[in-house]
Amino acid sequence: MALLVSMVARATEPPTSAVLSGVVRDSEGNALPYVTIFVEGTTRGTITDANGRYTLCTAEGDLRLTAQMLGYTSITHDVAARGSRTIDFELEAMATAIDAVVVEASGVGNIKRSAFNAVAVDTKSLQNTTQSISDAMSRAPGLRLRESGGVGSDMSLSVDGFSGKHVKIFIDGVPQEGVGGAFSLNNIPAGYAERIEVYRGVVPVGFGADALGGVVNIVTNKSRRSWYADASYSFGSFNTHRSTLNAGQTLDNGFMWEVYAFQNYSDNNYRVDVPIEDFATGRIDRSKLVSAERFHDTYHNESVVAKVGVVGKRWADRLVFAVNYSHMYKEIQNGVRQEIVYGDKHRRGYSLMPSVEYQKRNLFTEGLDLTLTANYNRNITTNIDTAQYKYNWLGETHRLNSPGEQSYQHSRSSNDNWNATATLNYRIARGHSITLNHVFNAFTRHNTSLLANSPEEDAIDKHTIKNITGLQYRLSPSKRWNASLFAKYYALDVAGPIATDANASDFVRTTRREDALGYGIAGTYFITSALQAKVSYERAYRLPTIEEMFGDEDLEMGDIGIRPESSDNINLNISYSDTYGADNRHALYLDGGFVWRDTRDYIQ
Repeated sequence: MALLVSMVARATEPPTSAVLSGVVRDSEGNALPYVTIFVEGTTRGTITDANGRYTLCTAEGDLRLTAQMLGYTSITHDVAARGSRTIDFELEAMATAIDAVVVEASGVGNIKRSAFNAVAVDTKSLQNTTQSISDAMSRAPGLRLRESGGVGSDMSLSVDGFSGKHVKIFIDGVPQEGVGGAFSLNNIPAGYAERIEVYRGVVPVGFGADALGGVVNIVTNKSRRSWYADASYSFGSFNTHRSTLNAGQTLDNGFMWEVYAFQNYSDNNYRVDVPIEDFATGRIDRSKLVSAERFHDTYHNESVVAKVGVVGKRWADRLVFAVNYSHMYKEIQNGVRQEIVYGDKHRRGYSLMPSVEYQKRNLFTEGLDLTLTANYNRNITTNIDTAQYKYNWLGETHRLNSPGEQSYQHSRSSNDNWNATATLNYRIARGHSITLNHVFNAFTRHNTSLLANSPEEDAIDKHTIKNITGLQYRLSPSKRWNASLFAKYYALDVAGPIATDANASDFVRTTRREDALGYGIAGTYFITSALQAKVSYERAYRLPTIEEMFGDEDLEMGDIGIRPESSDNINLNISYSDTYGADNRHALYLDGGFVWRDTRDYIQ
């Protein structure tokens, strides 16, 4: 049970004497939802609805009306705005890192023209609700999420049966590896996203991802809005509190600012059926289960994202600087085996991440588009396990011979994560385009033991450097079919400590390098305007993650010698998407596919 209180404030339009309306379609005649329509040189703007329609009030006079959407060439019309006028737009698709999205009335739609097997989930219906992004993602076909417990618990994401590290998470095309647990998907409110794109299997080079199972890309709202403010609060079972605050503004001169803050809190004291350890005998009777209340599983996190920048300039379509701060506290009730319970072991951490984003269409020459992102993430996690007592599920205690419920520790891991992405799209000629993408990631972890009076620092830090470069050529000779040929180069450099004896009492610094070349092809054909077939093949690689190589310094052990996974992937997909009824208010979307994988050096 939950109680939701929400407040929404929106700017109201001043009295106007001209009304512009119309429909935005693609070159095939399909309506395009969520296209940004704005009057150049002002903050007046709107977005199209699910049927591609828009209405915009403005002052009378001569003006320039622009329609723009990621994945399409922007169109501008010179308009004499007087009375009521109908201005329609037809946008032409262009090669971008992410193909154009069409979201159906059901909230789930396919990504049109893309040769890659992908769907999009609209989060509009979840705005100002208590649901998280992970709840919205569960609407996508073929995508499943499983949480290990209540609020703040670990989450497992599965796409067509592939889970864990095989699926990569992006926000606005920026990889989220190493951002810290305080900003995980089951913490972020659904209102943070405008839509969620799920790429299943073969992944476009624009993401620069070393993913075998697929990619989930969370797309935030980047439309021009004069000003807005939203706030919500909810209270639910197990003393669960969730709240969000979202506000922003774009001025006439293009200056913009945004603030998005949210928090989650829960005692997570739900009941579980578990065996109880008898401290007198030291025996756990697994055949006898008792209903017990979780008593050491409190979790809370607080996050704020602040952005400031400019949009709509000659030298930058978008230049935004952002700072993301998040904090979390997590009590650990049990490890992998639920019968072993903890009563004092806990973890806390924070993350500070400044970032910059730059976008420019037609850079230097017509058809050349550039997107740059860069961020630095300082993430510090402290694990504390110093209790002198062990617990059972009844909350009873028994004194230990030595401190530490699982492993005696009070340690701090300081993680520095640098990330940069660059994407160039060049439309060579009509029907021909090239995409070049490069992702750079540098990670350093420094551990410090806080058990002694004076902190003891590890002598050897842990380092990784990842570089992934992708090149794609796309051929679109007609509206009925297109094909993409691509290659990806993967490089991994690792340095860190390795034990010289069986007791791990002495360590030396070791280094290693791995590189590989992947490649693939993808194509799509429209059998009819509503029936689409897709086929793709990729020789893909997945580089081991930070946790897989170095562990999480607590429950998970790492192996610095893990080799990258390799896989031959084949995807076949047929989808049907159409609208019916008056004003196309009803939609039908059907999707079926076949996935084949041959994976080597599988990381368990």
